[in-house]
Amino acid sequence: MTLFNKKTIIAFLFAVPVTAAFAQDDLLSLADSAAPKTHDKVIATFKTSKVINAQSTETVKKGTMDFRVTHRFGNIGTESGGGGHTLYGFDNSTDIRISFDFGITDNLTLGVARSKMNEMIDGLVKYRFLTQTTDNHIPLSMALYGDMSYNPQTADQFYNGVDQTSSKFKHNDVHRFSYVTQLLLARKFGSRLSIELIPTYQHRNFVLANVNADNGSEETNDLFAIGGGFRLKLTKRVALIADYFYTFSEYRTNNSASPFFNPLAIGVEIETGGHVFHLNFTNASGIIENNYIPNTTDNWLKGGYKFGFNISRVFNLTKKKKHAAVPGPKG
Repeated sequence: MTLFNKKTIIAFLFAVPVTAAFAQDDLLSLADSAAPKTHDKVIATFKTSKVINAQSTETVKKGTMDFRVTHRFGNIGTESGGGGHTLYGFDNSTDIRISFDFGITDNLTLGVARSKMNEMIDGLVKYRFLTQTTDNHIPLSMALYGDMSYNPQTADQFYNGVDQTSSKFKHNDVHRFSYVTQLLLARKFGSRLSIELIPTYQHRNFVLANVNADNGSEETNDLFAIGGGFRLKLTKRVALIADYFYTFSEYRTNNSASPFFNPLAIGVEIETGGHVFHLNFTNASGIIENNYIPNTTDNWLKGGYKFGFNISRVFNLTKKKKHAAVPGPKG
């Protein structure tokens, strides 16, 4: 498959719901013109705090905790190390993340987590400062997201590829930190379709000074990326979900020796009572932004996609007030 065809497929994947969105929005605007105007907030733009890989504008409600288990298996395709001998990736696990997100207010979430990939420990904050309204008085929901992660691997693992015997080399714990900041912009079109755009800035305190032999550019500590995602509701409890990130990097552009690819994820969302399941396929091995945005090394076209799932369960941490029993008539 040519590069043109690959880009055409990705463009088509995201263009279809966008086109449907504008068509649906035009019809809704006609209906809304005759309806009384209110500033009611749009709810459930997305069903959970993540699309698949990408963050959504949703936050955890005040006084609740979102306990989430995210699992990513190995590659399915034989050309990328999968195939029948690994049960198409089920014998392997590229990443597992266990996270706890707490609702400080309805619009502010704090969270902590630990991932298998790079043994990453991270803390996150998400603040939604704008919520779309049903009358388009506020047309978008917007949130700021930040994550700081720490890599506690051994020196040999963390500094893999570096000559640690060099007199110029010095161990520094600050090297192990990385950061990501995102602006989340989302809109819900009617009752079925939600679309999101995610400008992203990432900083890594330590990177290998690799050079692109094709244009002389070096890998940089700072990366800029743009992400996009959508949720298309199919039935009352089932939805189609997808997200994609494109990383802007001269080092990664037209680099015949670069091992990096842009992360693409496609999946199905299933709601069952208090649980929300995401069943998905993605070429990203990592689960958090500080892993999957800079370090996705598998190619969809060579079977480098893997099955994964997210399970979310929300717990109420506040005590409900007990109402005094009202005495009834004696029988």
